[in-house]
Amino acid sequence: MNRGIYEAASGMLVQETHLDVITNNLANVDTPGYKRRISATSDFSALMDRIEKVSEDGETKITTILPADMPFKGREVIGGLSLAAVFSEDVMDTFPGVLKTTENPLDIAIDGQGFFAVADENDNTFYTRDGSFEVDSNGNVVNSEGLMLQGEGGQINIGNASHVEVNPSGQIIADGQVVGRVTVYTFENPTYMRHASRNLLTPTEQSGEAEQRENVRIWSGALEMSNVEVVTEMARMIEAQRIYEGASKALMTHDEMTSRLVTAFSRG
Repeated sequence: MNRGIYEAASGMLVQETHLDVITNNLANVDTPGYKRRISATSDFSALMDRIEKVSEDGETKITTILPADMPFKGREVIGGLSLAAVFSEDVMDTFPGVLKTTENPLDIAIDGQGFFAVADENDNTFYTRDGSFEVDSNGNVVNSEGLMLQGEGGQINIGNASHVEVNPSGQIIADGQVVGRVTVYTFENPTYMRHASRNLLTPTEQSGEAEQRENVRIWSGALEMSNVEVVTEMARMIEAQRIYEGASKALMTHDEMTSRLVTAFSRG
């Protein structure tokens, strides 16, 4: 009886997480360069199984380990315990967003895969598809949060130049002089990058380390917008809400059945 309660409750928790991810996607629908996140679930037995292990002294023991540790000699799966659906992970959808023309020469977008690199005053590096840049009071090219755009030689400074442009190869030209080149970085598995803020990303062990991309084409005077599709996210939200409601009803039904069972046995 408790198994049904566990499954229903865990289903509700999973859908709450789905709804949080969807809500965050919808909140960033107008954020330049934002990449929507997709949540995934699995059953409990996919994360952990009961196994039988024969120890060196010949004694059979039951132990619990992760599936990644299971395929060794002397171990045999004797059954899975799937009490519940659990939240597995959320990953980033790297599909590019549409380009919006702005005519601002420091609004730039990457043609194809890759990320701009920006750094704070403590040399912490973040990666982003948001190409909306401007010039600060010190002549540095920065994003809306004041993080400095990184080029081949570090931060890019245009001084007091009155005319700035970015050519298709990523060179930044100030008053006719090349002052830097925008660098673009790729990752082996960018879907596993984590959001540090709305459109700033940090690499993880699963995503791999940053590698500089060669032969990059940069679009100037345009911004890549979010890849969030409102209709798709609303459909996912409705689906999650219905599943949540179904799990809630199942939980109440199991609770009622448990109460009746307890009452019946107490009378006997």
